[in-house]
Amino acid sequence: MKPLTVIGFLGSTLDASKFGPSRWNKWRPTVGLTMHEDLRVDRLLLLHGTPHRRLAEYVAEDIASVSPETRVEMRLLDFRDPWDFEEVYGKLLDFARAEPLDPDVEDYLVHITTGTHVAQICLFLLTEARYLPAKLLQTQPERGTASPVGTWTTIDLDLSRYDSIATRFAAASAESTSFLKSGIDTRNAAFNRMIDEIERVALRSKAPTLLMGPTGAGKSLLARRIYELKKLKHQVVGPFVEVNCATLKGDSAMSALFGHRKGAFTGAAADRPGLLRTADKGMLFLDEIGELGLDEQAMILRAVEDKRFLPVGADKEASSDFQLIAGTNRDLGEAVASGAFREDLYARLNLWTFRLPGLADRREDVEPNLDYELDRFAEREGDRASFNKEARQHYLAFANGPEATWLGNFRDLAASITRMATLSPKGRIDLDCVEAEIGRLRRLWSGQADKGPDILTEVLDEQAIADMDLFDAVQLAETLRVCRNSRSLSEAGRILFGASRARRTSANDADRLRKYLARFGLDWGAVRTD
Repeated sequence: MKPLTVIGFLGSTLDASKFGPSRWNKWRPTVGLTMHEDLRVDRLLLLHGTPHRRLAEYVAEDIASVSPETRVEMRLLDFRDPWDFEEVYGKLLDFARAEPLDPDVEDYLVHITTGTHVAQICLFLLTEARYLPAKLLQTQPERGTASPVGTWTTIDLDLSRYDSIATRFAAASAESTSFLKSGIDTRNAAFNRMIDEIERVALRSKAPTLLMGPTGAGKSLLARRIYELKKLKHQVVGPFVEVNCATLKGDSAMSALFGHRKGAFTGAAADRPGLLRTADKGMLFLDEIGELGLDEQAMILRAVEDKRFLPVGADKEASSDFQLIAGTNRDLGEAVASGAFREDLYARLNLWTFRLPGLADRREDVEPNLDYELDRFAEREGDRASFNKEARQHYLAFANGPEATWLGNFRDLAASITRMATLSPKGRIDLDCVEAEIGRLRRLWSGQADKGPDILTEVLDEQAIADMDLFDAVQLAETLRVCRNSRSLSEAGRILFGASRARRTSANDADRLRKYLARFGLDWGAVRTD
């Protein structure tokens, strides 16, 4: 066994006694901890102040008489104010760093029975943070006796060693993660890993968080759930303030965000606090932050870093201590490169960046989100709707197939479920209802699909697009859209040539599509983005 060293304060009251035989009828914690038959203390680091030097020597003499194998080493530690937390913690931290503690050579116990309450708290914190690589030692007198020995227990702050606590923590962590997912049993492994990481960051960091992803991917809902989780854990007390930066244009943007003084401009009939001050002690969610102007970006950066900003028309700065979540469907890295977004603000936001995938990239989560939307409809409308088996299977087959592009992501799914639930006969969504909804979605996505140069610029250079007839551009853009939503060249070919292939006895749709793409110098690998 390794030698045992105990670290503890001299108890200026509990360890004191009059010299004489009667002192052995009193429990003195520092002396008593060396008298246990089942606790061999090889070394005692006794912390004391200058006014109690004589008492420390007196206690050391008594320890030598009852436990000669214990080597007492005095450590002088003076405090101007032993109830000043900052001073006590700082000096104990200096002691812990200076003391040559080696857990590979010795075992350590930190005695927390003696010392002021502030000193005991500081010893606890330093042990928890592993500045003192020890377990805690707690001693107490034995009730009903005059024994000077008392009793002792140890506390290991490595909570993973306690099965019941570890189980409860694991359950609490799972509950927090489920909370962020609104209780939806999502199945996409990459998304679940990302939510696990967001949960850890939300509970351990106050730094800004950047949520990236396409419109409708759930950035606003996730931001609000992060806020609610932090509020549940008492990390914020103020409100959740959501701002769509795309709606803030011109001079009104400054006023809306930072507030203004009465008379600052025409129409400013009264003071306005601004959204940043409204979010004080709470959380500010700046959705579509990439739409802010450069001036607003500069002031947001200062407000994040210094918690201060200047309202429009004011001579005196205002303050607000808020936590920030930013959302965007733009690539802010590209915006920085083009000069549309400040590099310093992007660097500040980019500490914690999470990219939310669209629904088309999480098709295994369509079904659990379908059930979630049905529950939301029932809660909102007070009227529950459900699918019959055949209708549900047919809808899911379409929703998970290549035709379902989900351009509006989860907003499209929510709207789709709401329409079917509303139109369902007697709350039962049947096959006819599903067929009608599939037709609506096809028309919706057909109108929203990329048919112009945007999708072409991702695979062709500007000159090639400029030399292309509009007829070819529209046709190629639609072909690329189908390819990107298909799992293979053959599947894309079957969709694109579905009518003509039905009239042929044999078909090689993959080869036909391959030759079509080759006309524009493209192949399957160049078209796909995954």
